[in-house]
Amino acid sequence: MNRFLDISLYFQKIGFAFRSLQSKNFRLFFYGQIVSLFGTFIQTIALGWLVYSLTNSAFYLGVIGFAGQIPALFLTPIAGVYADRLNRRKVLIAAQTLSMLMAFLMAGLYFSGHIKVWHIMIIAAINGMALAFDTPFRHAFLLEMVGEKELLQNAIALNSTLINSARFIGPMIGGIIIALVGEGYCFLINGLSFLAVIIALFSMRVIPSNRGNEHGSVIRDLVEGFKYSFNFKPIRYLLILIMITGFIGLPYQVFLPVFARDILHGGSQMLGFLTGSMGAGALMGAFYLASRKGICGMPRLILISAITFGLALMCFSMSIYPALSLAMMFFLGFGMIVQFAGTNTLIQSIVDEDKRGRVVALYGMSFMGVTPLGSLLLGTITPWAGVEYTLLVAGFILLIVAITFSRRLPVVKKEVCK
Repeated sequence: MNRFLDISLYFQKIGFAFRSLQSKNFRLFFYGQIVSLFGTFIQTIALGWLVYSLTNSAFYLGVIGFAGQIPALFLTPIAGVYADRLNRRKVLIAAQTLSMLMAFLMAGLYFSGHIKVWHIMIIAAINGMALAFDTPFRHAFLLEMVGEKELLQNAIALNSTLINSARFIGPMIGGIIIALVGEGYCFLINGLSFLAVIIALFSMRVIPSNRGNEHGSVIRDLVEGFKYSFNFKPIRYLLILIMITGFIGLPYQVFLPVFARDILHGGSQMLGFLTGSMGAGALMGAFYLASRKGICGMPRLILISAITFGLALMCFSMSIYPALSLAMMFFLGFGMIVQFAGTNTLIQSIVDEDKRGRVVALYGMSFMGVTPLGSLLLGTITPWAGVEYTLLVAGFILLIVAITFSRRLPVVKKEVCK
């Protein structure tokens, strides 16, 4: 009898973790994203492998990462202003369509035999522009999709679960496709995959929450968003923590082809396993967040995940053993997603509704806008310091930042738990 009771409780917990899917609009988005994100991560691994194959340079990996994300540094804050003004669903459709066209262009260049690094750089920059608008609009659109604030925490966590399911499986599939037929088919698959989420967005019926809001000039609203975010101490501390992590920590991902080929002596499959292991850890972290009931303990969880991320990055940077590297990638993924998705949950739970788009835009900058600057910096340092020691120092800096954040924890907890 007790065994059946335990099984029943287990399935109740599983159902609770997926509770936001009771919203029809979020279900449409969720299933459309399943297809689209698999294509995205299949292309991501192909892009890194193609660049490294063409150049044999870690520096160019950093440059491509910079080109793909630097538009976010300038455009995301402005996109956040418009996310509080425009129809979020329509802008998301436009952004997804532009990314789809860029994927098809990459495939066409590859199959024509004319693909060059400068082509990849331009396409990456255009994709970055689309993403700079997609991110704040998508995060601000979550509440409109689910319809109830009580479901928002679960929707954020499930969205992270979805992303990291694709991060786990997509690169492994991409590695196999590269080995069998080449990178071009990865770009083609990604282009086709965008159709799923575009159709889902067209099928939604939502009432815009920002309809009828009064707005001043773009500059005034932009300044107001910055002032609000950095005068409100809990949001300020959370944003500073993840912006530093985004700047000095997240760029490690662009150097994975170097570790896969030159340090672990593998091929595209090894790159797929490394990225997949990171996705597995992130998936577990996201599902853990989805199964949580409240947010009062989230600040401490963010601190623990920040420490985990820094330690795992240090260990990964010095590893020459594939098994150890895969294990550290798992903890990197777990620490990364719990820190970032947890921060997103807290910010969206305490932010004023009329400033939601602008604040989540600053959140998006933490892993989009500042990460390319970090990629460029680390890519410049690695030729003379070595990629291993560069990431070792980066991990150590993140530990110091996490310890500093621990002293601000009471302020964050007071706001969250009131």
